[in-house]
Amino acid sequence: MGTPDNWRKSSYSGPGDGDSCVEIATAPTRIAIRDSKTPARATLTFPSGAFSSFVEALKKAAQPL
Repeated sequence: MGTPDNWRKSSYSGPGDGDSCVEIATAPTRIAIRDSKTPARATLTFPSGAFSSFVEALKKAAQPL
């Protein structure tokens, strides 16, 4: 994936400069995630399909019973 240049933060990042969150960058086949407080440190990368499945599972888990 190389070093992504399209990092973005959630609109739910919090007040001020919103540095208390994670950032995400996308490529056609991979998703990269990093801590916005320490962007120069390591990133996590996942295949796009695996990350999409993870996000869908989170959404289902967050739904009220």
